[in-house]
Amino acid sequence: MKLLAVSLWLAASVMCAQTQQKVYPASAEHPTPAWFVDVAAKAGITVRNVNGSATNKRYIVEATGSGVAIVDYDRDGWLDIFLVNGQELKADAKDKDAPTSHLFRNNHDGTFTDVTAKAGLVSTAWGQGVCVGDYDNDGWDDLYVTDYGKNRLFHNQGDGTFREVAEQAGVAGNGKEWGTGCAFVDYDRDGKLDLMVANYVHFDLAKTPAPGADAGCMWKGAPVMCGPRGLPSAKNILYHNEGNGRFKDVSTVSGVEKTDAHYCFSVTTLDYNEDGWPDIYVACDSTPSALYRNNHNGTFTDVGADTGVAFNEDGREQAGMGSTAADYMGDGHIGLFKTNFSDDTSTLYRNHGDGTFEDVTFPAGLGINLDALGWGVMFADVDNDGFPDLLVANGHVYPEVDSADLGAKFKEPRFLYWNQQNGKFKDVSKTSGPGLTEPLSGRGLAVGDLWNDGRLEEVVNNLSDRPMLLVNEAANGNHWLGVRLVGTTSNRDGIGARVTVHGGKRSFVDEVRSGSSYSSSSDLRLHFGLGAETKPASIEVRWPNGESETFPVEGVDRFVELTEGKGKAVAAK
Repeated sequence: MKLLAVSLWLAASVMCAQTQQKVYPASAEHPTPAWFVDVAAKAGITVRNVNGSATNKRYIVEATGSGVAIVDYDRDGWLDIFLVNGQELKADAKDKDAPTSHLFRNNHDGTFTDVTAKAGLVSTAWGQGVCVGDYDNDGWDDLYVTDYGKNRLFHNQGDGTFREVAEQAGVAGNGKEWGTGCAFVDYDRDGKLDLMVANYVHFDLAKTPAPGADAGCMWKGAPVMCGPRGLPSAKNILYHNEGNGRFKDVSTVSGVEKTDAHYCFSVTTLDYNEDGWPDIYVACDSTPSALYRNNHNGTFTDVGADTGVAFNEDGREQAGMGSTAADYMGDGHIGLFKTNFSDDTSTLYRNHGDGTFEDVTFPAGLGINLDALGWGVMFADVDNDGFPDLLVANGHVYPEVDSADLGAKFKEPRFLYWNQQNGKFKDVSKTSGPGLTEPLSGRGLAVGDLWNDGRLEEVVNNLSDRPMLLVNEAANGNHWLGVRLVGTTSNRDGIGARVTVHGGKRSFVDEVRSGSSYSSSSDLRLHFGLGAETKPASIEVRWPNGESETFPVEGVDRFVELTEGKGKAVAAK
């Protein structure tokens, strides 16, 4: 089954690389770096997100929205889209079909088909986040969905259908925690993907005060929904993959549980100290964020404060929502970016390569747009110049901001911060197409090369509204390289691997990760913008098990598949 899946993917990739079909072609009329247009309706993706009332957010569970995953579920070489959906409060429910998450299959021609029912994914629950990973190494990517309530694990059967197995796998939770972000990660490097789940609060509708009932239910003098302050926090969970489709809760013995009294949202994995072991960053709301350092023995230590990523440069906790990681400086070190609540900046942390970070938000030109409330965010090289840019989805949580004149808008535009290659970013949002300027209340965001043509698309799951599928129609002459890893000793997806493309003048570095953004999961293939580089010398892969090997590069502007054990071994340093 696994060999069949790989063969099908490789054949499809070769075909699409040869045809270079551009279903939404770029135009020289549009300025670089980007010109984003929303093609969701044209592509057939029109399902609306449901999270309680669309207009009156009385409880915090109605305001946090849902994530999105980009995943090649059928291994045909073309990326598909999974949109997480919430539910209605009983008081708002009408006599109609209950909402469900939706899976859209890529038709290869710029359109998608809703295959939710055919895939066996019709499931009503209050969905929050999603992450992608082949947890049983059978060659087919699975979906883990976090919920307000019990979480769900959809096992990919390899025949176009999924089966929900969370209870028997041991990852459903007790239903009391409100799951948010998640990520598959092989933290002990045994070749099996483990699972990290961030939790927000213990939310009990019957015990939650009404808007304006106490201090935690007021904002700028206006009565609003209550929380998260004043609500009981929930601890994060780490599940160890025991094999045979079973997981074990190791939150206590691993030390993850020690980070207590936090309200956590997104999960981003990275090897921040470059020791070959994956670490875990968790953005938290109204409390310090956490950086779990991998101690190589099955345990973690929260070093967020010690490394400089728990607070901002003033030592102040922020209301973190989404997070993303990349080598945005081009120096080989993976930095972090975190979105926050309104009346605050987002935060950019530069990795110095010595195990510490520095808040460089203002020097980088990102101390702006204080009225926006950021959620989903991804580093993405939109113009393939070799330096990752930033895409941010925004939207407020209080509908009252529109009527009470509180200095913000409930529906907000998206941001594009263009990387100027010198550690600074430029806000080009207003000049980069109508797909960025139309106001909506954005939440989950994921990126991927949906049509295998070297351009990154952006999918946004908007709160109580329709989704967006943003295509970049700006033309540029830069080159690119797509890399898909196939683990043999390591986990099949190569999650946790560090990949370095060695060019003539510089190297390009990234890591394979599940999860990240805000409760979302992006393309597991790595996308490298190469600028003018046409003859990279080699690709070096440090696999999740710690071993490294190099592979030759046979041209650019194409996808390559690298299988563990098929390259040239690199001697241990």
